[in-house]
Amino acid sequence: MKTEQQVARHYERDDLEQAILAALVAAGVDIEHLTAADLAGVDEFHLGGRALTIEFGKRLGLGAGQRVLDIGSGVGGPARTFATEYGCQVAGIDLTPSFVVAAKALTERCGLAEQVSFEVGSALAIPVARQSVDVVTLIHVGMNIADKAQLFAEAQRVLRPGGRFGIYDVMLTDEVTTIPYPMPWSTTPNTSFVETPVIYRDLLARAGFAIEAERNQRDLVLKLAGEMRAKAAEYGPPIMGPHVVMGPTAKDKLRNVMAALEQGIIAPIEMIARVP
Repeated sequence: MKTEQQVARHYERDDLEQAILAALVAAGVDIEHLTAADLAGVDEFHLGGRALTIEFGKRLGLGAGQRVLDIGSGVGGPARTFATEYGCQVAGIDLTPSFVVAAKALTERCGLAEQVSFEVGSALAIPVARQSVDVVTLIHVGMNIADKAQLFAEAQRVLRPGGRFGIYDVMLTDEVTTIPYPMPWSTTPNTSFVETPVIYRDLLARAGFAIEAERNQRDLVLKLAGEMRAKAAEYGPPIMGPHVVMGPTAKDKLRNVMAALEQGIIAPIEMIARVP
């Protein structure tokens, strides 16, 4: 089985849309009048959630009239957030068919189908024309892609001159670090390709990008996680959360990723690069 097929299989879930809708109903959300913000607890499938997505979009300079491509768009959380917060047109691609189906259905329920679209596609052969988008985003996706040189070359190909490439990935703090598995992005090391920021910088430069900014968001993520734990201790575990997407293996994966963050094994790193 090819690596991309293994990655898609890791995330695939037949009942995903139904599970998300059931969690929304249980949380008291009116699914007939859904907004992108209503979904924030379940569809922002990355460290830091919706608040970080909004700040990321601001630093990328997103605005009305721009065309944005979100690589590895999952169930569509960041794409919908970018569209509603900044007025841009967003297209998402993802390897996992059930994610794309759920993303489309949820977007339709939010009334955003004319502004946000999704399709099954590979980051290594992006189904988008050359120099056709203003911004490309990659949010917690690079950990599943071994050939980052090809990934960055594809991002460079589809971006217009002056376009920005925003990356927010989990990265290693040391090249010889051992990661505990399972992790949210992979059950075993076989489909996990976590790299250091040094590797990202080098490959981005080779692809023709100029890096404008870099931020380590570890402290912010740990702060937000602590606040969530305190809230759960007082009010009980949340109905909406990444466990809805990850299913029964969520507890072990979330425990491992937080432990690795706290120990400094990994860190969520944001990079913004530009096509000259």
